[in-house]
Amino acid sequence: MSPSSPRSLVDVRPAVGRERLLADLVPPRHFAEATFASYVPDPAHPSQQRALQRLAEVAEALAPSRGFGSWLRRRPATPAVYLDGGFGVGKTHLLAALAHAVGTERTAFGTFVEYTNLVGALGFAATVDALSEHALVCIDEFELDDPGDTVLMSRLLRELADRDVALAATSNTLPGSLGEGRFAAEDFLREIQALAARFEVLRVDGEDYRHRPVVTDAGGLSDDAVRAGTAGHPGATCDLFDDLLGHLSTVHPSRYSALLDGVTLVGLRGVRTVERQDEALRLVVLVDRLYDRDVPVLLGGSGLHDLFTPAMLAGGYRKKYYRTLSRLGALETMGREVAGVSAGDRPTR
Repeated sequence: MSPSSPRSLVDVRPAVGRERLLADLVPPRHFAEATFASYVPDPAHPSQQRALQRLAEVAEALAPSRGFGSWLRRRPATPAVYLDGGFGVGKTHLLAALAHAVGTERTAFGTFVEYTNLVGALGFAATVDALSEHALVCIDEFELDDPGDTVLMSRLLRELADRDVALAATSNTLPGSLGEGRFAAEDFLREIQALAARFEVLRVDGEDYRHRPVVTDAGGLSDDAVRAGTAGHPGATCDLFDDLLGHLSTVHPSRYSALLDGVTLVGLRGVRTVERQDEALRLVVLVDRLYDRDVPVLLGGSGLHDLFTPAMLAGGYRKKYYRTLSRLGALETMGREVAGVSAGDRPTR
């Protein structure tokens, strides 16, 4: 490989231990500077201002008590808040702002998938013990994809709440509707209702701030443009799309973050429609980690055009897929700017 050739993600075999998994439970790089002051509510959607004010109150309630006799004061109920709204309305910004206001050293911040992965890696009891050391546990992109996750998360939240750990979550689905369209939700209604009962729901309305006309239907660059855009760029990677999808099947999703260590630009050649659900869901997790880290991308092949099948975009995971298209569209725009490529480098269709 010449000095200017980018490396390949397919060649990376990340090893992740307990300490790394716990250390990674912080607001992602994309929201490292998120504060309540930097969140600008849209006047056209008053629910944004209401959510902002309520989270500021939660942060104040979780502030460490100070002064003589503070231990005698009656402690308020431990907060549990749930931000519901469409993708791109700033829910993760608000959640990260809450984490920063409470203190990242007192907060565990991760996606739903990262917490289920943590239980798989550490075991349930060890996960509860580790998370109980925090005043607040933030759960971004709360999703229930199967019955096992429903029971697992319900039990985890119950045990954390019993230990006076405050909870805050975001999702595109109201708590009582979690699981709908994905499995026989009626069989697990008790668990779903138990989850819903724990949260104060804060609706966050608005438009996707990442939205651009090209977000869900942009064709890809030429593969030569992807190679040229990544060549000589420090920290860049370049892979065939099919090779990367195959590699992701051999790496546990808990390691996708480590897979991207040191990566500053991702190039994918030969992007096509993903027709298998398992491959599509792995891609969703990878894009979330790319977005967390603000890693730009260059897409060859068909790009975002028909990345997911119509059946996927109409199915139970559709909100995940639309979130992925929104985020990937933003990262692709960044990638073209970083690499200095333009729409003129797209192949003719």
